[in-house]
Amino acid sequence: MITEKTLKIEIEAVRALHERLQEWLIQTPIVRCRSLENCLDGSFEIHAKLEFWQRTGTFKPRGALSVMLGLDKQQKKAGVTAVSAGNHAIATAFAAKALGTNAKVVMIMNASPIRVERCRYFGAEVVFAHDVHHAFELAEEIQNKEGRFLVHPFEGFDIALGTATVGLEIYEQIPDLDVIIIPIGGGGLCAGIASLMKQLKPQCKVIGVEPVGADSMSRSFESGKPEAIEKVATIADSLGAPFALPNSYALCKENLDELVLVNDNELKNTMALLFEELKIAVEPACAASTAALMGPLSNRFSGKKVVPVMCGSNIDWQTFAKHANLEI
Repeated sequence: MITEKTLKIEIEAVRALHERLQEWLIQTPIVRCRSLENCLDGSFEIHAKLEFWQRTGTFKPRGALSVMLGLDKQQKKAGVTAVSAGNHAIATAFAAKALGTNAKVVMIMNASPIRVERCRYFGAEVVFAHDVHHAFELAEEIQNKEGRFLVHPFEGFDIALGTATVGLEIYEQIPDLDVIIIPIGGGGLCAGIASLMKQLKPQCKVIGVEPVGADSMSRSFESGKPEAIEKVATIADSLGAPFALPNSYALCKENLDELVLVNDNELKNTMALLFEELKIAVEPACAASTAALMGPLSNRFSGKKVVPVMCGSNIDWQTFAKHANLEI
């Protein structure tokens, strides 16, 4: 289990980490999306944070590096493990190679072959589990038997510190933003961004988005404590966390203004829209923030500057075309 240092994400600590991460990562751009604005009512500005341009194709290496920079020599020698539908596994493999250690990652049996290939490209050993619940059990078994450090996909102070660097970039790129919309799986991305944004710009509205078939955070908000779901049932496998955990839940609960749900049809339609209007082919999780704008959040932000976080693009063309209803 991860021992929490604190629930407080300090601004200066985020700035220091952001500077350190520049050795391996890039500052992803924000772009004005006028074509998306025209698809809505045209009364507000959309400035998309293109985090899918990050190294490995997602925001995930920010958290993985943040955690692994704290490993001592003995821990690096033993190596690390991780559990993931793909993106966190790739990021952990990337970070392990960058920092001179080794990774053994657990992925779901039906994980995208291109994600498995990318893990192996960065030197990771890949083992498979039948489902996400079994994957977490297997990762814990590897941790206990082999002495590897478990780099959690969304829980822990250092994960939130890493994802907060996305929020720092957004604030520095669009300091007069009014709304930020963040996809939620386990909540690690949202926990870091929301915690930092509420310190830098308290009046900014921060909204989380979950897929209907993986709504553990919504259930947790309703009950007042971290909850689990029996089965992940969404095409947005990158957002398919089977449970919420204390640290990420607490930071999201404290700093989110609102949490909304989108269904698979909304995700598919938005993937097609993003391809048509922006010429980008992204995974379902990446489309979640825009899907929320098109659906449950439509007609809400007249005169505002809105930043949807676009989080990842690790998807093969056949799967993308199927979801986006394109001919191949």
